[in-house]
Amino acid sequence: MATGNRPHVLAVPLPAQGHVKPLMSLCRQIAKHGIKVTFVNAQSIHDKLLLSASEDDSDNNIVMATVPDGLTPEDDPDNPFTLFETLPKTMPQTLKDLIETINSSNPNEKVTCVLADLSFSWVFDVAEKTGAEPVGFSPPSAACLAMLFHTLKLFEQGDLDSNGSMKNGDVISLSDDIPSWTKDELSWHVPRPGDTKAQKLFFELVKGYKDATKAKWWLCNTCYELEPAAAQLLPNAFPIGPVNLLNSDNSTPTNFYSEDSSCLRWLDTKPVGSVVYVSFGSSAFFSQQQLDELALGLELSGRPFLWVVRPDLANGSPVVYPDGFLDRVGEVGKIVGWAPQDRVLSHPSIACFLSHCGWNSTMEGTSRGVPFLCWSYFTDQYHNERYICDVWENGLKIEFDEEGIRSRHEIKKKISMLFSDNKFKENTVKLKEKCCKSIGEGGSSYKNLEKFIDHLRR
Repeated sequence: MATGNRPHVLAVPLPAQGHVKPLMSLCRQIAKHGIKVTFVNAQSIHDKLLLSASEDDSDNNIVMATVPDGLTPEDDPDNPFTLFETLPKTMPQTLKDLIETINSSNPNEKVTCVLADLSFSWVFDVAEKTGAEPVGFSPPSAACLAMLFHTLKLFEQGDLDSNGSMKNGDVISLSDDIPSWTKDELSWHVPRPGDTKAQKLFFELVKGYKDATKAKWWLCNTCYELEPAAAQLLPNAFPIGPVNLLNSDNSTPTNFYSEDSSCLRWLDTKPVGSVVYVSFGSSAFFSQQQLDELALGLELSGRPFLWVVRPDLANGSPVVYPDGFLDRVGEVGKIVGWAPQDRVLSHPSIACFLSHCGWNSTMEGTSRGVPFLCWSYFTDQYHNERYICDVWENGLKIEFDEEGIRSRHEIKKKISMLFSDNKFKENTVKLKEKCCKSIGEGGSSYKNLEKFIDHLRR
């Protein structure tokens, strides 16, 4: 790099909560090393971040930029599937224009690196056209990433049809040391039968990985100690996580929903290791019957609980609670629309995490030493659940009944089992130590990130 020029990273996330948040955590760490960072969101995503941000949400080290999302007035801006369709058509040119404007306005701070979600690998073409180095970021597990590349081979070989359905066999295995995938647990599997549009769009995202090899660096939100077998399958992968441990602040807005910090004060009133934390992320939806069973299961457990209930959790509609439920649980239960999750999981009163097992939540809970009750919903969550229950043994699966419902009795049973067996907490504490050691000075993730930062400065 020429003398006097400052390295400049332009980051492009997939337009989903679980992708924006970890990439921003990584970018904060990059910016702390004096490297300029411009974070680019589609306009509708940017608007959500601004609406949910507090007055304290600001970071002078990161520039927030936007590009048009290509939505028409008839499109639903809250439907991520629509953005997955429109952005690959409109974003290449608008992103190229943005980079050229940045480069011409300040020649000493030209964009030198485009850091993009690997599923948006078409962004790497834009990087090459503007003279920037393409670098990939992978929010899910290393095992999921390895499976995605294996999927491409299966598709090319004709073992998968155009919608991603398996033609031969029911199970895919990459290694004896990595849990296998069944045909119903692949990353594009959707929970609503007949939702072929969503499944096809997910599969199109998978096929987007075909150009990922244009990037020599794949920065992954995991650490080698948690996934050694999977990491070894990916020669371009550099585990630099868990990224939630990289930053002690939350200065730049990353949430699509406003956080309710009153839950932290409520947690202060509860005994150490007593509270069940319940959250299903930003994408899961439930029938009213299933929500009733969950509410009644939490009540039957007799344990204090903190439950995150998004406004649209009931299949896009406001949640209706069972008759008398709110009065009966009283101060035993706390319900919020969105929680400052990493701070919640760090609170000493939290005993376990009833989770959809998205990879961000999996990393946040594991790195904070919190055992899991697993309630996977779609995409990579099934496999993350297998890591938790079968490999790391730091959690239990909540099973469906014959009608496809997780009953109140099953919920109560698994909460009781988790509280009565200390092995889950002991295993999670060991995993927490591995995560903290990895991102600490001299650890494997620390060294990988240090190597990448040094590379940016050259």
